[in-house]
Amino acid sequence: LLSLAVSVKMNILLFAPGLLFLLLQRFGLLGCIPKLCICALLQVVLGLPFLLVNPVGYLTRSFDLGRQFQFKWTVNWRFLPEEVFQNRVFHAALLLAHLAGLGLFALHRWHSSKENILTLLKDPAKRKPASPRLTVNNILWQASCVCPLNASAWIVFILFSSNFLGVCCSRSLHYQFYVWYFHTLPYLLWCTPTTKLAHMPKVLLLGVIELCWNTYPSTVCSSLSLHICHGLILLQLWYGTAPTPVSHTPPPSKKPTATSRKAQ
Repeated sequence: LLSLAVSVKMNILLFAPGLLFLLLQRFGLLGCIPKLCICALLQVVLGLPFLLVNPVGYLTRSFDLGRQFQFKWTVNWRFLPEEVFQNRVFHAALLLAHLAGLGLFALHRWHSSKENILTLLKDPAKRKPASPRLTVNNILWQASCVCPLNASAWIVFILFSSNFLGVCCSRSLHYQFYVWYFHTLPYLLWCTPTTKLAHMPKVLLLGVIELCWNTYPSTVCSSLSLHICHGLILLQLWYGTAPTPVSHTPPPSKKPTATSRKAQ
């Protein structure tokens, strides 16, 4: 599905770092390679009619990572001078910031285990278990202490945060690019623990982001406001998913004791 989506719009590659992390976590390096080959093979099959006619033109134009964007359409960098916006050094700085953000999230937020992240390269069957005495209930209980999200929600969090980091560090966001992450914003805002009084600021953030994207042409104020909103969401994702110390005291057993059985 990821490869099919990439064949339609290349921005789906922003999900790729998160998906790669999940594949390594689930299958290890050797088990991950066949999955990546499926993605690559599908790209070859879909591009075969063009590869047979003009392979160089197809590869250079379909995956043109170095193309320049027009300053008049930018939504997120309007407050910068145009010469800075078009500068290759600025583009390289954004790429480094993107890679640094992915690395930090992978090390400290996506990777919840206390083991070295390089253990993801091992076969899952050969990885060191957390504790030989842990039961299934204890493992689930400790996982809930480390992360407030369940397993399915954690997968979504990794994919959505991977895409959001790419959006934040994008060289230019045009108006149609809002659909890249619009549907993920409510989840990113409410996937972390929230008090009842904190719901209103999150709704306000959604409103400001909507206003920024509906301001045409974009202004210095709208582009700065968009970056501030993105920064606040990133801070919430970073601190709201911070691992908490896990107590080694086992959870209370749900099985009734002998005394309680007699009482019943």
